Amino acid sequence: MTVAVEGGALGWVERVRRSSGPVRFDQYTRFTLYSFAASEAVLLTFWCVAQRGGLPLWAVLPLIALFAVHSVCHLLLCRAGLRYYLGSAGRPGGLTVVYVGLTVLGVAALHASIGAGVLDPGAVAASTWLLMFLAGPLLLTLSIRRSTLLTALAIAGSALSVAVLDLPAEQLGYHVGAAVFGAVFFGFSYRCSGWMLRVVRELEAARETQARLAVAEERLRFGRDLHDVLGRNLSVIALKSELAVQLAQRGSPSAVDQMTEVQRIARESQQEMREVVRGYREADLHTELVGARGVLRAAGIDCRIEDSGSGALAEPLQSALGWVVREGTTNVLRHADAGRCSVRLRTAGPVAELVMENDGAPGSGASTGGGSGLAGLRERLAALGGTLTGERRGDGTFRLTARIPTRPDRDGSGVGGEGGGEDGSGRGER
Repeated sequence: MTVAVEGGALGWVERVRRSSGPVRFDQYTRFTLYSFAASEAVLLTFWCVAQRGGLPLWAVLPLIALFAVHSVCHLLLCRAGLRYYLGSAGRPGGLTVVYVGLTVLGVAALHASIGAGVLDPGAVAASTWLLMFLAGPLLLTLSIRRSTLLTALAIAGSALSVAVLDLPAEQLGYHVGAAVFGAVFFGFSYRCSGWMLRVVRELEAARETQARLAVAEERLRFGRDLHDVLGRNLSVIALKSELAVQLAQRGSPSAVDQMTEVQRIARESQQEMREVVRGYREADLHTELVGARGVLRAAGIDCRIEDSGSGALAEPLQSALGWVVREGTTNVLRHADAGRCSVRLRTAGPVAELVMENDGAPGSGASTGGGSGLAGLRERLAALGGTLTGERRGDGTFRLTARIPTRPDRDGSGVGGEGGGEDGSGRGER
């Protein structure tokens, strides 16, 4: 039974809670609109129950059936209208016609029953509720002009019908005023909700495009640097090699000099290429912190950086911690459904500590994981006497902690000489 509950409603609620901000906003907005359709069904149900006390079943049962079909049609049109408004489906024209027809039929049936003396004049309230909800779904499937025209015609026809019934003017005023107010309120709510969902989707698409453009720009920069470094040298090598071949065919001893020059240029090109690649392989801590914040925010993840003295660290320590930031950011994007991420760097005392923490980590319990990226980082930090630990917590967060001594210990034991564990507390790697 427990498994079934976790996989049912509670499991869905948990998935929504752990999902990203745009997904949660989409789900919350949709179910807010669905709750409007449900509230109409609840109001009409209460009215039918109240009327049942003094009427025979044959008089109330047709209205109950009509209201039930109308409420279901309202909910279906709300779902289909949102898909159409967001551009993921076609216009639900047939369903729109059925919804308007059921609304008009319900209002006409109620007023006819009042005129025949089957229902008391208070039944006008039920027709008022039907008209109040009419404009909402229409504004998702039709233009504002057409929706307003249909709603106005329905309210005007209903007002004329109430006037023919010779009901008190106060009741007629209440009927028209409440219908107009409800049409404006629900129409605005439905239309504005659909518009906000569309804007959020466009922003999410823009973030994905921004991330792809950032990757493409980095590739172009890397290709441009390689071209600038190697393009000219490779052209010279090609020309001198061709010249050496021609000289060798003539038996000229100058061919050896040309090939010696080719060899020298090739070695210089190799060294220059290594310098270019080394610039990409060596991580600058400040640059990586700024880049991590930009990349994570572009992916819709709230990122906060606390840097208390990265500039005071030696270059090898900055490079090692920069690699931790880079790998940790990659893991957040690839393996976590995170909504927030924090990076804290403390350099007080003999140890520099970098802590990356994010929510949305899969699974629970303490574990460091078995990825090759973290294993490589441990080796890189171990060369400097540092440690790296990862811990998954029960609340769905993952914490990555890197510690590096700012100055080497005399016994060469690195961080936590007294604890003997990987993280300085005697626990070691889990």
